Amino acid sequence: MLQSKTVSGEQVSLESIEWLSSRRLRLLDQRRLPDRIVYCECSGAAEVAEAIASMVVRGGSAIGIAAAYGIALAAESIGSSDDWEAALAADFDMLEGTQSTVISLSWALGIMRETLRKLTVQHDVPARLLQAAIAVHESDREANRSMGKLGMQLIGRRQKKPQRIMLHSNDGALASGGYGTSLGVVRAAHEAGLVDVVYISETRPLLQGSRLTAWELSQADIPAQLHIDSAAAHLMKNENINWVVVAADRIAANGDAICKTGTYALAVLAMHHGVRFMVVASSYCIDLALEVGDDLSLEERSSRELLQFGERNIDTGVPVSNPVFDVTPADLIDVIVTEKGLVERPDERKLADLVSPRRLH
Repeated sequence: MLQSKTVSGEQVSLESIEWLSSRRLRLLDQRRLPDRIVYCECSGAAEVAEAIASMVVRGGSAIGIAAAYGIALAAESIGSSDDWEAALAADFDMLEGTQSTVISLSWALGIMRETLRKLTVQHDVPARLLQAAIAVHESDREANRSMGKLGMQLIGRRQKKPQRIMLHSNDGALASGGYGTSLGVVRAAHEAGLVDVVYISETRPLLQGSRLTAWELSQADIPAQLHIDSAAAHLMKNENINWVVVAADRIAANGDAICKTGTYALAVLAMHHGVRFMVVASSYCIDLALEVGDDLSLEERSSRELLQFGERNIDTGVPVSNPVFDVTPADLIDVIVTEKGLVERPDERKLADLVSPRRLH
């Protein structure tokens, strides 16, 4: 959970997602950070969908949580219906269409659909859907803390002394229900005295490392150093990095991880330099229907993000590639950390066993 800051004389919470008593959803606008603290309030599903599409809210878990609240808002605005599934069908479709790569969106909306199927017209449907959305939010925070503890224990297994960790992208409290996945592991490791310094890549696109992760670590008083993406090899060679810790938005059945662009390169570099490579993700990110990572169509963003320098727009005269995600092959991953446990040297059998309903926890 983030600290509070005083803005215009008022003390405000820096929760990235917050349900208000006025039955509105308040989202911290992550496009404005770290320079300005600005909130967007949503009163309906369409506003939540716009917030996801425009990256007011971002990060795998946070997108799913926001979408769940979006359904609760839609039900609240309808009030009553003889056929709730039909009444909310367009809102489900709209929210599901905002993102194709991040599996948390379909996971959270799946929970909301299943909740709706079990309700009848005798139930207070808006209230029950709100309860389900709050449960999605709380379960994510609990899962993050479990992953943080497991990842921390793994970091401390080989060496009890403070270590040097490299992070990529932003997967902290801002991108989740309030604690973080990869950054949650770093938080837990820091609390256990296992962090010397955290190296933060700037992270394309949208510089999520330099804008958001550096800010979160600063808020938590965790020692950190920001670097350009292309300096990762130099740092691994010269700074005795112990771990690269990243989050995944989706994991294929064979263990391939779909992560923020640049992760694949970090995994190759980590293997060359003998740096351990950890992927942190909730178990619902394991998509057994996706055989290998390369089967998934990956999102690209506008070329303007690479060609705008201050007030200037550069015309290069050549095509521009601006991918959001890439695929890190399973054989480059040392361990996947989930709330259900660790999977070292992941493969199809180990992942299927982890998510099996017969597995004892």
